[in-house]
Amino acid sequence: MSFLQMEDRTYLVFGVANRKSVAWAIARELEAAGAKVIYSVRSEKRKESLAKLLGDRPCHICDVEEEGAVERLAEEIGSDTLLDGIVHSIAFADYSEGFRPFHETGRKQFLQATQISAFSLSEIANAFSESLKPDASVVSIGISTTELTAENYGYMGPVKAALEAVSRNLAKSFSAFSEVRFNTVNSGPLKTSASAGIPGYLDNYLYAEKMTLRKRALATREVADTAIFLLSPRSSGINGQGIVVNAGMDTNYFDKELVERTMRGDAV
Repeated sequence: MSFLQMEDRTYLVFGVANRKSVAWAIARELEAAGAKVIYSVRSEKRKESLAKLLGDRPCHICDVEEEGAVERLAEEIGSDTLLDGIVHSIAFADYSEGFRPFHETGRKQFLQATQISAFSLSEIANAFSESLKPDASVVSIGISTTELTAENYGYMGPVKAALEAVSRNLAKSFSAFSEVRFNTVNSGPLKTSASAGIPGYLDNYLYAEKMTLRKRALATREVADTAIFLLSPRSSGINGQGIVVNAGMDTNYFDKELVERTMRGDAV
């Protein structure tokens, strides 16, 4: 058996949108390690677009924004299918009306983003509570810090903070009857298709690359590797945590090169 001991385990993965998705990177590594992966995607249209990518892998449709959808998914998969873990890689924000300052955030947009990106984790955990093995692991994808205020990220900063809080509270709640673990992988900026829809994201991504200690951008694979470890039995002592994966970006504010360029007024 391999170090991670993933052989013959079964995982449910939410959030594959295309081959650049974090969820897809995680799923591929799970399969490479010998695990079985069940996929859940948002819509029939998304499932069709992934037909070549997923092949004959089991794939279900579940729009977590729709009330009752998660419960129906649990029924479809069936209580006979015991899960060793779940990957929650779901996030959505409606920027169709353009970017607004945070204080102008609309109620509808904020609540929709919270439902899809944060509260859905609680609904999924509840719906699959009897299908999760007693020592299962649930991993969500967060952001590297929810304390800093990224202007162009808008209301998704507070929403991702809610996701982390939901994960921690689920860890406590499930501890009353199991050893199911809940953790988040708090990723630095990644080059994904979903990120492309965030206004000004490319500039932030390039700046974040300069902020890393190694001066090289974070790779999706690196986030997936951390998620795989948290999904494996080898991380059994980690619960209710947010693991930061950002190549040291948050420790490098006073990087000499960046300071000198800023003071000269050069482009970073």
